[in-house]
Amino acid sequence: MARLAETLKTIEHHRRQSPHYSELLDVLEEILILREDYKRSFPEILFPIAEHHIREKLAGGFPLIDFTTVSFDATRPREYFFSLMRIAEKRSPEETRDIASKIIDGTLQYEQMIRRMFQPVEEEGRGEERKEDDEESFDLVELFLEESLRPELEKVAEKYRNLIEASSWEEGYCPICGKEPKIGQIKDDENRRYLFCNQCGFEWSFMRIRCPFCGNEDQQELAYFTVEDDERYRVDVCNACKRYIKMVDFRESKEIPNLDVEDIATLHLDMLANDEGYE
Repeated sequence: MARLAETLKTIEHHRRQSPHYSELLDVLEEILILREDYKRSFPEILFPIAEHHIREKLAGGFPLIDFTTVSFDATRPREYFFSLMRIAEKRSPEETRDIASKIIDGTLQYEQMIRRMFQPVEEEGRGEERKEDDEESFDLVELFLEESLRPELEKVAEKYRNLIEASSWEEGYCPICGKEPKIGQIKDDENRRYLFCNQCGFEWSFMRIRCPFCGNEDQQELAYFTVEDDERYRVDVCNACKRYIKMVDFRESKEIPNLDVEDIATLHLDMLANDEGYE
């Protein structure tokens, strides 16, 4: 609870500094409070992990959970999802009720929506499938779908953190769930970055001079930019694959950033990167 209290103070700080992000920060605040309650209510791990295969999977570059094949009881995450949707209902009641009713009557399948989140973006036909469903609905609930698994995946991360760190995982995607990072941080004076998974809250060490998305290590094609003379925030870009990742560096201030909060507080960096042609 102490950690949550500190995070809520950080949200309030960003709310004052960046009032144009107030609504998103308000949503995040409500999510974090719900998440804490959920984790206290269901302390046991939901997802099955074959512990005798963990070292082999990590050594081979495979995340612990493969959502394209894993079988799990979606009851708890689905209930949490509906709790999260009540946050959305305050802001857009008609759309939210429409989505909820479609899930209840089976027009939209919660578990299929979850599995679709983990399919590769370039997978053939994926875009068409999404258009066949209600594309606006997916846009509206994407954050809540992601969050509906977050507390369960955090428990996996907490249990197997030491084992993963000992494995020297060097992939640019999450060792827990396989999702790509959107943000990370620099923590020490070594030539390493720490990438953050918004899906499960796990951080892992990664080389600074390497693209996490395509593995490019050519320094001529790797760069970064900052804005507003605030070097605590920057965007690392790769000109080989035209991808980017946001990075925070709070070493000088000794602060411990909450990267869920910083991801929202740095949305202007996403817009700048997109404007420069990075994805």
